[in-house]
Amino acid sequence: MLFGQDRNQIRRVYFQSWDKFKRSQPMEPMETLIAELIRLHPEYHDFFDDIEQNQEQDFTPEMGQTNPFLHLGMHIAIQEQISTQRPAEIVSLYQSLCHKTGDPHEAEHLIMDCLGEMLWQAQRNQQAPDEKAYLECVRKLL
Repeated sequence: MLFGQDRNQIRRVYFQSWDKFKRSQPMEPMETLIAELIRLHPEYHDFFDDIEQNQEQDFTPEMGQTNPFLHLGMHIAIQEQISTQRPAEIVSLYQSLCHKTGDPHEAEHLIMDCLGEMLWQAQRNQQAPDEKAYLECVRKLL
């Protein structure tokens, strides 16, 4: 399944994945991943139940709301890092965090803070993300 670069197209995939999950319809692997992540976040269920109301919603810092697309997208990014073993040390750090927290989902949430910081720093400094700083941040969680 191709996401594309269009914000609304990407968002539609999230809404459609959740709808297919609720209707027990066949899904592509990425749709299954998205639906499972939404399932693990009950605070987003009502949001993804209403595409008409929520597809074009903006999330600004002033609003004080978490952007569910960003949050779930970061889960996907972390799972992709783990499956591709890039950066190299992420798998062992993730496994250690899973052991420490007793919950893989919670381990991802901890890593997410480090990932967000790395991406924010890269954007702010207009440079490539610093994997070393990212991994050091994750190491500090142990």
